[in-house]
Amino acid sequence: MIRSKPPARFPGLAALVAGLALCACESPPAAPAAKGAAVSAGLSASAASPPVASPPVASPPVASAPCASAAPLGPRPPASPADVASIDAIVAALYDTISGPAGKRRDWDRLRSLFVPGGRLVPAVERPSGGAEVRLLDVEDYVRRAGSRIEAEGFFEREVSRKIEAFGNVAHVFSTYESRRAAGDEKPFDRGINSIQLLKDGARWWVVSVYWDSERPNNPLPEKYLPAR
Repeated sequence: MIRSKPPARFPGLAALVAGLALCACESPPAAPAAKGAAVSAGLSASAASPPVASPPVASPPVASAPCASAAPLGPRPPASPADVASIDAIVAALYDTISGPAGKRRDWDRLRSLFVPGGRLVPAVERPSGGAEVRLLDVEDYVRRAGSRIEAEGFFEREVSRKIEAFGNVAHVFSTYESRRAAGDEKPFDRGINSIQLLKDGARWWVVSVYWDSERPNNPLPEKYLPAR
């Protein structure tokens, strides 16, 4: 979607999670448990447990734990019925809310209205050593980290191809995007794929998450995800 600096590659609702380095509220990763210490996920090991040595535990590829939102989770701003009436409509609204020329304020309440409470924006970030990790952002994190940058520099992201899978009340949109600083730029400065998860609650569609990766020399977009020629 959005990434940070053009050189540093990682976006997706494309290319700006550049200032999306670790969230300010994040704490550094915990040090590995000392040899012989009991390891538990989120719960303290029982004091009564015998000191059984544990093998080293590989860290999950998460660059940062979810930051606490600036605003508590709760009801979202009301959405325009036209924005959430169909898959086509909500995907179009998603791209439209983040796009605009330099100096134009974005309607961030419109973006908030598209997401379920607790919805995520998740860029996959390439590791220098190979592979990737994720940054977990909620809408407030995204607005706080990327909002001022795209408003100041100008940012247009548009969908150029799409594949949809749907079942019952869930849908997955594999949405190929191109990002430009100005709408009239001949070539995009970034391309990639937004993996968009959607929910229909019976009355409207919601964005549950947007998870993305950008094109790189070692990660070209496959022909099947590009516009038909």
